[in-house]
Amino acid sequence: MRISSQCKWSLGLLAGVSLFTACAGPPTAGGMGATGASNPLLPQAAERSARRRFDLGSVAISHVVIIIQENRSVDDLFNALPGADTAHAGRNAANQSVPLKPELLTAPYDMSHRHTAWKVDYANGSMNGFSRGSSECDAHSTCPRPDVRAYAYVPQDEVQPYYTMAQAYTFADRMFETNQGPSFPAHQYLISGTSAIADGSDLRASENPQAKGGQAAGGCDSPAGSTVAVIDPSGSENQSVYPCFARTALMNELDTAGLTWHYYQQNPGPGLWNAVDAIHSIWNTPDYANVIHPSAQVLTDINEGHLANVTWITPSGKSSDHAGKTNGSGPSWVASIVNAIGSSADWRSTVIFVVWDDWGGWYDHVKPPLYNSYELGFRVPLLVISPYAKTGYISHSQHEFGSILHFTEENFGLPSMGTTDARADDLSDCFNFEQAPRRFVTIPAPLHAQYFRNDHDSPNDVPDTDE
Repeated sequence: MRISSQCKWSLGLLAGVSLFTACAGPPTAGGMGATGASNPLLPQAAERSARRRFDLGSVAISHVVIIIQENRSVDDLFNALPGADTAHAGRNAANQSVPLKPELLTAPYDMSHRHTAWKVDYANGSMNGFSRGSSECDAHSTCPRPDVRAYAYVPQDEVQPYYTMAQAYTFADRMFETNQGPSFPAHQYLISGTSAIADGSDLRASENPQAKGGQAAGGCDSPAGSTVAVIDPSGSENQSVYPCFARTALMNELDTAGLTWHYYQQNPGPGLWNAVDAIHSIWNTPDYANVIHPSAQVLTDINEGHLANVTWITPSGKSSDHAGKTNGSGPSWVASIVNAIGSSADWRSTVIFVVWDDWGGWYDHVKPPLYNSYELGFRVPLLVISPYAKTGYISHSQHEFGSILHFTEENFGLPSMGTTDARADDLSDCFNFEQAPRRFVTIPAPLHAQYFRNDHDSPNDVPDTDE
């Protein structure tokens, strides 16, 4: 098997740790799950039967669509949603009450959401460290004091399409980001249920990759010398590897089953949100043709009847909801995709999940359950949209990124990858497959699909750092 020059370079990067498995190619048969038996808090992975825990009856779900937005907590983005567990004030490091103030989706500041920032915010479980988090304010703007920036919520009228979807379908207020960190590892969890550097390894990528000279990094096509920090079961982050992994992704399972998949990303090459670029068994192979750019191509593909069995969709930077980066078009971007599917022949056979990849540094009051040194993270919003999603339902059941993968595996009769998909629930409480399929009603939004097809955003506008 051909090994890339970057992977050859990385073999000696980390003394005492075998990195060949992180670069050399597909995982070998018989390797245990990526989080494996070395983690006593993760249930031992086992093959699930093809019979689902929820009964689809005569319903055939042949399309699962995963729309991934950026950097929002439940308290920040859906603060006014009736029935959702949200807070109007939080506690600071002095244990004083701090009211959450309204802040535009286009807030001119961004807060750190590294794993180190997560630990500051979490404050050993006190959930009052958000006042101590680091942040950056646009030099040409006026921002709140640093110690109150995290304590904010987006007014409903700023993101009305999201509220419309939440109230028409299902919203989950106990969706926890599985990892405690930024975008690159979060996106790995959304395709593999882990960010382990290889099947069988207990080292997981924990931060965003770094490259010399500010170059984009993240994936097997990252510049030589790029590194990503990894965390071990004890919580130590004093090691790093090249960001190219010999780890199973759901795409591998779909290929084996003869099912189709597409992954839409704004630009080619390495990037924090370009998750498939980091899977060596797919990168630089014919299978990589399933990675499509720019992101707006999905709108054309839906209209032309080319929706794959499983589809991941990442945004441009301007449509991402990423504080300090977005132009506010994120709710319209998501609505344009949902409306395209809703008006297509695929609506009756589709489930759409809309999820945000991390909390973005924004305050959230719900303490996450901890499984190990890197799981779980803070709450992020989840919308479940389908003709069979419960109407106006708020799910208070515990979910995580692996829940989306678990649902997808059960729906298509795929085996578990043996990562966090094995312990996660299957989101069955969000559906009623006995109900008649609901007729789709267009989601009103300020911007329409043509805005995004015209590609107003630069193909290079996705943030290269996310700290």
